[in-house]
Amino acid sequence: MPPSARPLLAAAAVLCVWLLVAVAEAKEHHYEWDISYQLKSPDCFEKLAVTVNGEAPGPTIRATLGDTIVVAVHNKLETENTAIHWHGIRQIGTPWADGVAGVTQCPILPGETFTYKFVVDRPGTYLYHAHYGMQRVAGLNGMIVVTVPDGFVEPFSYDEEHTVLLGDWWHKSVYEQATGLSSNPFVFVTEPQSLLINGRGMFNCSLAPSGTCNASRPDCALPTLFTAVPGKTYLLRIGSLTSLSSLYFEIEGHPMMVVEADGHYVRPFAVRGLFIYSGETYSVLVKADQDPRRNYWAASHVVGRNPSQTPSGKAVVSYAFNGNNPWMPPPTAPPAGPAWNNTAIRVEQSRAIFAHPRFVEPMPARADRTLLLLNTQNRIDGHIKWTINGVSLMFPATPYLVAMKRGMKDAYEQRPPPDMYDHMSHDISAPAPTNGTVGSPVYRLALGSVVDVVLQNSNMLNNKSETHPWHLHGHDFWVLGHGEGKFNPAADAWRLLNVRDPIMKNTVPLHPDGWTAVRFRADNPGVWLFHCHVEAHVFMGMGVVFEEGVERVGRLPSSIMGCGRSKGLH
Repeated sequence: MPPSARPLLAAAAVLCVWLLVAVAEAKEHHYEWDISYQLKSPDCFEKLAVTVNGEAPGPTIRATLGDTIVVAVHNKLETENTAIHWHGIRQIGTPWADGVAGVTQCPILPGETFTYKFVVDRPGTYLYHAHYGMQRVAGLNGMIVVTVPDGFVEPFSYDEEHTVLLGDWWHKSVYEQATGLSSNPFVFVTEPQSLLINGRGMFNCSLAPSGTCNASRPDCALPTLFTAVPGKTYLLRIGSLTSLSSLYFEIEGHPMMVVEADGHYVRPFAVRGLFIYSGETYSVLVKADQDPRRNYWAASHVVGRNPSQTPSGKAVVSYAFNGNNPWMPPPTAPPAGPAWNNTAIRVEQSRAIFAHPRFVEPMPARADRTLLLLNTQNRIDGHIKWTINGVSLMFPATPYLVAMKRGMKDAYEQRPPPDMYDHMSHDISAPAPTNGTVGSPVYRLALGSVVDVVLQNSNMLNNKSETHPWHLHGHDFWVLGHGEGKFNPAADAWRLLNVRDPIMKNTVPLHPDGWTAVRFRADNPGVWLFHCHVEAHVFMGMGVVFEEGVERVGRLPSSIMGCGRSKGLH
């Protein structure tokens, strides 16, 4: 046996053990969730937020590999639909539970109840959030923690764990933001007013209209991230559900050891702070080895966009030590973070993530199909849209999964979208030509085939290039690499990609003025969205839809129907 094959066999053996244990000890976890608007002041400014049982963020779901999650969602928004996506859960055998209105289900109407039921098939850190319109901006989100079965030893150890959910927050309503994005002239959502850490932030009330902001509210106190006992090691499960912002998260004086990304163990590497993009999750180890007579700042900072309008998010790590006041703010100034426009150090972290040597998942040697997808910003019929290879995605009235399974061919666009763009002549450093179309086409993938996707960034209409975190539903993918400039399939770029120990993820950044290459196996029957996780961008059309083996999908539950051509089938 060649030495290179041993890690692959070891990974396969570990997976088999996990599955056997999970089947033998699986449990069901039941939740009843009321989704409603409540007045909240997460950053001292009072506004309406979409809540789960009155709270935002919602509760953390905790389960063990192989368990079944059952969530009865009661929509009590009164005038607004909803749907919830279980971000990072592959929904193997339950594609209708992915929770994307317009793709896998009709939205949940006001006053109605929809029950999601699915198996968590991989340990790790995951997320959930609204996936209807731009509703995620309003606060419907939370975390999912899936632990390993008893007896399984992870490739790291720690004394205690905590969840850290990062977000950004606006004082404008979702309706105002969506209307501006759809208007002519175009009105952008602007920069967020606050960054939140575990749903808490601190806005400068002197900048707010009288009566709307009150820094003396109990929920406006400086939050404590966790209390550290000297000498102990802590596992922080960090997730980002920002709607716009790329972030840098750090704890003053405490370096982090990255050990997991999107549910996959990584070759451990140390960072002073963590660059994290919307939709990503990481687990890091932090050692409580600093002076215990004081407390320390935890902070998140905007990177990739000018942060002048968005102050850093702040929390405190307090030390449990005789003589230390756990409520005392740190004696130092909060850390300032790195230069917001230094793309090189962000790309460096992306390139430093490799699969753990004992958990390398075998990757197919070559792809059956390659998609070269160009991100451009276009003006279509006077409206600014994002397009992929010239097509701006608009969800049809009938969810793709329902339409395809029931043969409703007139419910979505039948002409396939282009696999490539004219990479020889297109200049990625210039704004796109004023062209493009709005449509609902689908990439039809052969079941079991291996697909390479190269995401190519290009300049927007304002001649700038931004970061786009791309998330694939229903799958994990191997991250082959990140590059600068324009990807040229005819050159030797493929030889520069990592095919030896690539990390698997479900969300990956596409950096400014560059490209990102991923590979996945289309082996999960269903219809799956692949999109930028910036809420405004997917709302403006930055996404594509994959279909694979829809004929293998079991009988669809009638509860996902009732809209478009599926009226009367609910």
